[in-house]
Amino acid sequence: MKKTLALALICFLAVSLGISCKAKTKPTPPPPPQAQEQPKVEQVQETAPAEPAPLSEMELYQKKSLDEINKERVLKMVRFDYDKYFVRADAKPILENNAAWLKKFATAKILIEGHCDERGTEEYNLALGEKRAKSVMDYLASLGIPADRMRIISYGKSQPLDMGNDESAWAQNRRAQFLVIEK
Repeated sequence: MKKTLALALICFLAVSLGISCKAKTKPTPPPPPQAQEQPKVEQVQETAPAEPAPLSEMELYQKKSLDEINKERVLKMVRFDYDKYFVRADAKPILENNAAWLKKFATAKILIEGHCDERGTEEYNLALGEKRAKSVMDYLASLGIPADRMRIISYGKSQPLDMGNDESAWAQNRRAQFLVIEK
């Protein structure tokens, strides 16, 4: 039994020694990760959103409603002397500017309103207001504005600007004013 025990011990030692002497293979390290392609991120410069190009005068005009155009009073009114309907010298530059605007916006059509002060009868003032509007229309036509783009109306004394009963109020009410009626 000693022999068996010795033999077992020798076998045990041999196996143990064999296992321990066995060339230790180092585990192979995992392959280095391949350079992963980073998603290409384009450098985007942060800029303010581009402002739209400013609108031209014609584009602004087309965008506006008739009410907006008339509220701006692009066409200036002219005044008249007492009991007169001839275009005064101080009204001519105003009408020339109005004509320039009408030439620039060649599709516009206007209404020329003739107004009077409170003195005189209703019939007389309606006739005088019509003569004032017609006089302004004729002057604009002489500046090259086609008559088919203009209409006239007389309001006589029914639409005063100034309700006063003195010369300064009456002077304000003797006028021709403009209304754009079509773009």
